[in-house]
Amino acid sequence: MYTLGMSKKVLGAAAIALALCCGLQARGQQKPQLTDPEIASVAVTANQIDVNYGKIALKKSRNADIRKFAQTMVTDHSGVITQAVALAKKLKVVPKTNAVTKQLQDGAKATEKKLNGAKGSAFDKAYIDNEVSYHEAVISAVNNVLIPETQNAELKALLVKVAPVLQEHLDHAKMVQAAIEK
Repeated sequence: MYTLGMSKKVLGAAAIALALCCGLQARGQQKPQLTDPEIASVAVTANQIDVNYGKIALKKSRNADIRKFAQTMVTDHSGVITQAVALAKKLKVVPKTNAVTKQLQDGAKATEKKLNGAKGSAFDKAYIDNEVSYHEAVISAVNNVLIPETQNAELKALLVKVAPVLQEHLDHAKMVQAAIEK
């Protein structure tokens, strides 16, 4: 059975990992000052994480709404990765792994473990709750850190272009979440 404790753990992984990006102080540290190569790494990593979550949902869920949402995440976030990688190559920018990227990856491993351990309706709820939390954190990071700190105009334009899509994902996730909670 789905428990509130599990929900907090699943939701917390994405939120904590992205807190560094959002400019929140974590353990007294200042928000990271990211270079364009580091921003590119964070953007690609954050998108890949959501692709991975979507693939888990496609394997585990039998709920049509969850599966449709998960497929949208895989398709849309894979598309953003393709655009980001193409832009990085064009600009001759090599994404640079950094503390934020590593924190995202660590949080994703913990979340994937929890998602893989859940079954049935408990999985569906854990997945969609995580998607709501993750998209809220990513939107905050994009708007409050990544866009303002990006120096390259083309990279900034890509982030600005992606921001409304992320909001659409969040709105969709909230609709699915509400339907599951009924």
